[in-house]
Order: sequence, then C-alpha cells, then structure tokens
Amino acid sequence: MTSSLLTPALETRFAIARQVADTVLFEGYVLYPYRASAAKNRLRWQFGVLVPPGWGADREEHDFQHTECLMEPKPGATLAVEARFLHAQRRTVQQARDDGTFATVAELDLADRVLVPWDEGAEERVEVVVDVAELAGDGVTVPFTRPAREETEPVLDADGRTLGRLVRRCEEISGVVRLSARELDGPYRVMRLTAVVENNSTWTPDSAEADRDAVLPRSLVAAHLLMGLSAGSFLSMTDPPEWAKGAVAACRNLHTWPGLAGEPGRADLMLSSPIILEDHPAIAPESPGALYDATEIDEILALRTAALTDQEKREARGTDARAAAVVDLAESMPPEVLERLHGAVRALREITGPDASPPAAQDPLPDGVDLIDARGVLRPDTPWWDPASDATADPARDRILVDGRSVGVGSRVLLRPGLRRTDAQDLFLKGRSAQVEAVLHDVDGGVHLAVTVEGDPGADIRREQGRFLYFQPDEVAPLEDA
Repeated sequence: MTSSLLTPALETRFAIARQVADTVLFEGYVLYPYRASAAKNRLRWQFGVLVPPGWGADREEHDFQHTECLMEPKPGATLAVEARFLHAQRRTVQQARDDGTFATVAELDLADRVLVPWDEGAEERVEVVVDVAELAGDGVTVPFTRPAREETEPVLDADGRTLGRLVRRCEEISGVVRLSARELDGPYRVMRLTAVVENNSTWTPDSAEADRDAVLPRSLVAAHLLMGLSAGSFLSMTDPPEWAKGAVAACRNLHTWPGLAGEPGRADLMLSSPIILEDHPAIAPESPGALYDATEIDEILALRTAALTDQEKREARGTDARAAAVVDLAESMPPEVLERLHGAVRALREITGPDASPPAAQDPLPDGVDLIDARGVLRPDTPWWDPASDATADPARDRILVDGRSVGVGSRVLLRPGLRRTDAQDLFLKGRSAQVEAVLHDVDGGVHLAVTVEGDPGADIRREQGRFLYFQPDEVAPLEDA
C-alpha cells in the first residue's frame, strides 16, 4: 500500500470531479447578505459535519460516514481515495495599542472593510492510493491527524502602519479512513467497496451544556469522498444494470450517498457526498463563479449582492475572503454575463454544441444571430422570449389543420375541454362556440388557439386588452364560419 499524492493521470481526472466536490465542500459556507452579523450566518455548516465521538451519541450529528458501492475493477487495478473536509479555524480581531500590545475587539473598522471575528474553513485532504487486491479481508486503515496551530496576520493601513492583527487558531483533530472490498457471488466479477471516514478525536466537552460552537473546530466539516479506479468502473447506485439491482439495494450508506462523478459517459470516478446528487453532476456553464449560498440561484444572488449598500459591502468584505470575492464578482459582472443567468434551454445543446456541424452555406444564420462562445450557444440580439425573435411566426396570419379543416384568425370553433384541464370553469365552456383570435406557437413546438366565447358581453373589452382563453387544437372542433 502507498499513501501519497495522486499520479498526474489521476490528478487530471480528479480535477474534473473536484469542480462539483468543491460545491459540496463550501455549500452554505456563507449566506447572503454575506455578513457575519446576519442571523443566518451565526449557525454555520449544516452538511457532512463529523463530530468527535465524545460530544455525545444523542446529538443530531455523527462521528462517521459509511459508504458502500459496487465496482468492477480490472486485474491489477488500483483505487485512489481522497477524503476531503474543512478544518474550522477561529479568527479573532485585535487592535494595536500605543504601547505596542494588542487588544481583542469586536470589530476593526478599516477604509475598505470591517474586520470581525469569524470561523474560516481551511481545506484538508487525506489521499490514499492502494491496490484493489489489498482491500480483501480487513482491508486497509489510514489514520490521520491535523495538529493544533496558531497564526497571526498583521493588518496594515495604506502607509504600512500596523492597525491591528488577525489571530487564527485551529484545534487538533484526528480521524481514520477505512477501506475494504469483497467480491460478490454471481456470474460477473463485481466487488462491494466499503469506505468509512471517522472522527476519532479524543476531545470531550467540559460540561454537558457545551454548545455546537465548541465542537466545530474539532470536527471534520463538509466531509466527503472522491474515489477513482485506475482500470475498471463503478456501477450507478440509481440506475444499475438489471443483474446488479439486488446487490445495489443491499448496499448500506449512512450519512452519505455515492454517485458517479467526472465526465459523462465514464464510470471510473465516484463522489460520496452528504448531499444526495445525481450521477455526473456538473456546474452550470452559465454560472460565473461560486456564491457559497445554500440552494443558490445565481441571478437573484448577483442582483441582490450588487444592491447592497456600501457599508454592507464593507462588512461582507471584512467577514471572509470568499464573501469579498462574491461582492467583487457582483460589482464587476458584465450585462451579457448577467443575461446568461436568466435561463438556458439545455435541449438545444445537441444542435448548438461545440461538435455540431456548422450551418450550410445555403442556409445562413438569421440576421442578428451570432455564435459567440466556445459552446456554440446561439445568442440572438433579441431575447428568445420576445416574439420579435422569430419572424417566421405570425399569430394573426398563421393557420393550422383541425380535423382536416384550416383554422386561423376569424374561424369559429366548438369548445370541448379535455381531461387535462382542472379548472371548474371549463365545465361551463364545454359545447360553447368561440372565435379564434390568434394562432400561437410556444418554444416547445406546441400550438395554442386564443379564442373569445361567442355571446360573451365582455368579448370586445377582452379583445382590446388581449385577454383570451387558450385551447389546444385537440380541444376544439371547426364550425362553419358566419
């Protein structure tokens, strides 16, 4: 067995998976409005916190994660495992005195930021590379320790004079990674891999009333596993082949869930996360950067962050370097990048992706359309939700066939609402005659008829206001025109 840094080949493959694993590591790290004083930033770190066992078995958090999944390693394959977590470091703020000493303060007001006490998260990794053959029986056990430490960082003004300092303290934590595998009975050579991460720190609280803030510096925060095979593949836990469904159902996963990671189409990486993810999760290509806010919606957060007052931004910048980066990102985001956050139609990737064939010379792109990025996303000057973006659609002139007859603006139809409708008012429209006011096409290729009911005394007003009832072609029958 060897415990060392990953080989270059493994490092390249793991780097792709880390893009998603980093979102697990920093999920909810700091929440909008990104200030330490905000109430929701006073209860830190909600996912994957492995506490020391001495904190008490009756707590809602655990001291271990237990992962089981299936793999099909090839002969001579090695397994690379990377246990990742945050080590909380408690930051205090001290102000310089005239006599050269320092005094701990609640805040230090600077020109560009307001420094306050805060728990930062330092990324830690435990890397193991082992031959799959060594995982038989009791497998391998890899203990690790991160010692206590204290660091100071001077706080200087623009002229280089010392205004104060930041003091960061980390408590000692220790843990263990246990790996084992057993070949299962059956026609295929498949193995059940068991991976356990434990916090076995010996710390115990001074009293039964010790709160969560006391245990966090001694915990593995946002703990998760990245696992990769040098040769072979893992089986999906959510969509396994038929012959493996029973074996997958028998796997025990406690406080974590394994899913395929890395590039789609490959199955040699597995991410076991305290947050349940689908196979091959990926960062949205439109996302301009990490926002660190749980269940983040980039567009809303970017707009809200840009709207913070100058004082609120100073407080956010003094809270954490990552919060400062979010503020800077929101302030510097170009309009075209912000526009991309409004939405994306993933179904178009097949025809607009980088591997798609370019349009033929005899079929040029419409005016105002340009392929502007590496993904080949069509970016019209007019947004896709604006009717003017598609000059081929004309609600006033388009016609469709209904029961073999042409229907368009001015046509009379008999309303027959289908079973898909749940509005009780539709019952009163059944069998009524109506006049078609427009033929509309949606972005999914569907067709809708805008109609006004004949005999409705408010029809003229609704027509002027553009307020119509909408039916699909199979919900109407053509009538003779008046």
